Amino acid sequence: MTPHLRSTYRAVLRELPRRTLSNPTPLQQRIREAFRTGTGANENKQSPTAAAAEADPHFEQRVQEAEQIAQYARAQRVYAALVERYNPGMTMTEKEKIRLTARRVGFDLPVVEEGVKE
Repeated sequence: MTPHLRSTYRAVLRELPRRTLSNPTPLQQRIREAFRTGTGANENKQSPTAAAAEADPHFEQRVQEAEQIAQYARAQRVYAALVERYNPGMTMTEKEKIRLTARRVGFDLPVVEEGVKE
């Protein structure tokens, strides 16, 4: 595997959820097989990239697609982190939002027990 292809492979795996090498997911296994079969060395002592290019005419296109998939997955991860950072109330309940808004302007809401009727 050439260094460029290896870095693409690692970039794709980096964006997947972490798993141990002894227990890879089916997706990780499939990606590994795709990169392994795509770079099988030829008997003619050619470079793995040249051998793969001869075996598969769309080899370069597949490598570029893998790079684009890695970039897309990285962008989605960053987007999710930014949304969570700048919209922290997205996952809060309505009561929690009201309580935090009141605290922001200097008020503390009274503690109300839910089981007590007045």
